[in-house]
Amino acid sequence: MIKDILIVDDEVSMAKAMGEALKRMKYDIDIVHSAAEALELFEKNIYKVVVSDVRMEKMSGKELLKKIKKLSPKTSVILVTAYGTVQDAVEVMKEGASDYILKPFSAEQLQNTVRRYFPSDFSLQKFREIIFKSKSMEKVLKLAEKAAMVNAPVLIQGESGTGKEMLARYIHKNSSRKDKPYIAVNCAAIPENLLESELFGYEKGAFTGATSSKPGKFELADGGTIVLDEIGELHSSLQSKLLRVLQEGEVDRLGGVKTIPVDVRLISITNKDLNELVSEGKFREDLFFRINVIPIEIPPLRERPEDIEYLTTYFLNVYREENGKKELKISAKTLKLLKEYSWPGNVRELQNIIQRAVIFAGGKEINPEDLFLDKNRKKIKLSDELVRLDEMERRMIIMALKKTLGNRKKAAEILGISERTLRNKVKEYELNIEEILRS
Repeated sequence: MIKDILIVDDEVSMAKAMGEALKRMKYDIDIVHSAAEALELFEKNIYKVVVSDVRMEKMSGKELLKKIKKLSPKTSVILVTAYGTVQDAVEVMKEGASDYILKPFSAEQLQNTVRRYFPSDFSLQKFREIIFKSKSMEKVLKLAEKAAMVNAPVLIQGESGTGKEMLARYIHKNSSRKDKPYIAVNCAAIPENLLESELFGYEKGAFTGATSSKPGKFELADGGTIVLDEIGELHSSLQSKLLRVLQEGEVDRLGGVKTIPVDVRLISITNKDLNELVSEGKFREDLFFRINVIPIEIPPLRERPEDIEYLTTYFLNVYREENGKKELKISAKTLKLLKEYSWPGNVRELQNIIQRAVIFAGGKEINPEDLFLDKNRKKIKLSDELVRLDEMERRMIIMALKKTLGNRKKAAEILGISERTLRNKVKEYELNIEEILRS
């Protein structure tokens, strides 16, 4: 059974207090008072998040972390300690901990930390890194492999659900830094007033509530890779500080009096058009140039239809095994519908829909009604006239540009692609928008 949170702390009152704080967030909580009890529960259940004290009798939190990661690699483990040092923090991050919290801490601190690592979806199956069949994704993977061989900053762009974070992890795992920390930070998930201390750390007394010093994510990632997801959401003041870190290779903790050298490889992720943000004055141009040394763009699923059937088969195998429906198949009519769908949520949406279909399918086949697809969503349709795919694409772009009187942003929305993709296609087909509008 998959459950929400397991709290492990041999101090009964502390474990109870943490449990009460997290129950207020409507999570299902189990509490044990030793690492041995925790491992016993893992024989029956898989937990999405584990919050464990570091110092416990017989088996420490660090030892428990290693065992949990072998049993359930997708479980996020947050360690709690009153004796935190930078070296300790880096050590547990290397072993696979998602984060650590220093005692004393408030209920709000605990809630914010757990919320950050609580997954929106969770499966017993450990998925392969990247599943694809299309030539376009093959090019992406080859570029990622080249990027892994050097230490230059990488900028991964693409729509939500295309697998940008998976690609970042793939680059790290194939790099010379693979045995060093891999730290991912979602810039949009952390409140603006907390993000600076989260990234760069703070010294004791730097602000109210800073009862001890804490290293930031850049220090924890020293020697390894740091991933800044949703970097387009970064506030202008933090953009300046990030630029300095990248230029000088050192960080300033909040309230600190000396700089701390760091050696990190930066991978930035965004689903926004940073060029557009730069032109609007919302993103520093010099920072954009600094992070955009190796640009990689993941195409949306609707632009690589050959991957749809391949991914569908893969997810079907995963979820029918997990749900004890080994004989379950997908009907030809259902597969046709999946291929016609526009996939605004990309691979993540396909995965969720197949998981849901497997659960709700009553017979031996998944039928269209089991998908619960939004019928109002746009579908990919072919005209009666058979033409080359590239010619069809070219015609659709011209039609969209005419309909919007040359407005690229609106044309991209009609076509269901990013403005960046449209710009590249206009260049590829050597389209002159002025001539199109005149004709």
